Amino acid sequence: MNIEIKKSIKPVNYFDAINILESRLKDLYENNEQELIWTLEHNEVFTAGTSYKENEIIDKSIKILETNRGGKITYHGPGQLICYFVLDLRKKKDIRKFITTIEKTIIQTLKFYKIETFPDKDNIGIWYKYNNEVKKIAAIGIRVSKWIAYHGFAININNDLEKYKKIIPCGISDKGVTNLKNILDQDYSNLSGILVKNFISNLKI
Repeated sequence: MNIEIKKSIKPVNYFDAINILESRLKDLYENNEQELIWTLEHNEVFTAGTSYKENEIIDKSIKILETNRGGKITYHGPGQLICYFVLDLRKKKDIRKFITTIEKTIIQTLKFYKIETFPDKDNIGIWYKYNNEVKKIAAIGIRVSKWIAYHGFAININNDLEKYKKIIPCGISDKGVTNLKNILDQDYSNLSGILVKNFISNLKI
């Protein structure tokens, strides 16, 4: 596999990131560029996928950026690890398997930190259950164009959970949102490295 691994230390502007992904997608489709896995953070931004509805915005004063990814409204901000990618599915042509690979990668990575999480076939993302309360720990939003997958997923590490009260996160009103520091306060500084290693390993299967 010929994948460029990119890690940004400073926060990246949301639209700058999307422009880079879309440019890479075009080049990859024309076989002029390699695949990409990119870990980063965004400054505070609310983004809406192609299936969001107006009533999912609780605080009407916030600015919503509409995007072409799948899914509904979510929040990005400091303390959240974003993993973007541009990956070629032309040989496999199996979107369901690809999403399962992402789910497996996140679950496996969090298990390294002694945190047990799970997917939900009815609600995309990765979830954590405590005292019969189910909360989202990671959001997934992808788009596939010409059998090339891009956009990505986000894991909440120590981000501001109050921001989620301004929206109905991912359109799911009966479940909450949490972060890793809330679950278990420990050092997560190596999480992105472990995540990328697991992701590459799982993509080979």
